[in-house]
Amino acid sequence: MSRLQNKIAVITGAGTGIGRACMQLFAGQGATVVGCSRTQRNLDDTLALVTGEGGKGMVVPADLSSEAGAQKLIDATLAEYGRIDVLVNAAGVGYSWANESEGSMGSVTDTPPDKWREVMAIDLDSVYLVSRLAIQAMQKQGSGAVVNIASVLGFVGNPDAHAYTAAKGAIINLTRSMCATYTADGIRTNCVAPGFIDTPMIASHVSLFDDEAVADRLCPMHRPGQPEEIAQGCLFLASDEASYVNGTTLVIDGGTLARI
Repeated sequence: MSRLQNKIAVITGAGTGIGRACMQLFAGQGATVVGCSRTQRNLDDTLALVTGEGGKGMVVPADLSSEAGAQKLIDATLAEYGRIDVLVNAAGVGYSWANESEGSMGSVTDTPPDKWREVMAIDLDSVYLVSRLAIQAMQKQGSGAVVNIASVLGFVGNPDAHAYTAAKGAIINLTRSMCATYTADGIRTNCVAPGFIDTPMIASHVSLFDDEAVADRLCPMHRPGQPEEIAQGCLFLASDEASYVNGTTLVIDGGTLARI
């Protein structure tokens, strides 16, 4: 079954984790995929996985926290393929970013203003900057599907990572607003809120599941999810199977929010 046959799908954060899993799954379902992240080496590895499985597409290295980076991605996609049918906004940073940018994953009082702006630019501004341009292309076509990646931490309070949680909460409501505005143009906008997913973003926290008591508090299924499990939700929302799904947030968390 080819659920995205002949679709052009732009996927940000494609170098690792959920973005990479979406690239592989979408290509396997007939889409031509365009992946973007900041690191060329990671993108090359992702594209090799895609083409090695018989998929097709290309990659564009760019910093999507900047207007120029978003423009580079969309311009390259339209120049090569002429349209954009699907956009998955998976680019972002999480707990592992603290290893590269000290102070970025703290509470409000522990987060310097420049670190706050840094995380918000990567996790939230990128969604705005890429969506703004991709939607203009979709409006000309009269169709399109946008899938934003948020987090369960966009729904609940958290003792740290306040810039991250604020960005993810904003993405959830931005999704609703985009739905309200662009449905008339034939564009659906939905959101996926993952729980604890075994990606480089939370690598420092995955070991918490080794303690059975802690694992029970984190998730009723006692394990982190896999990027491929999130990609399946993104595929559904991007496909015509979700033709009447619009403005919603699909929580994929193994039951974490059910216990909070």
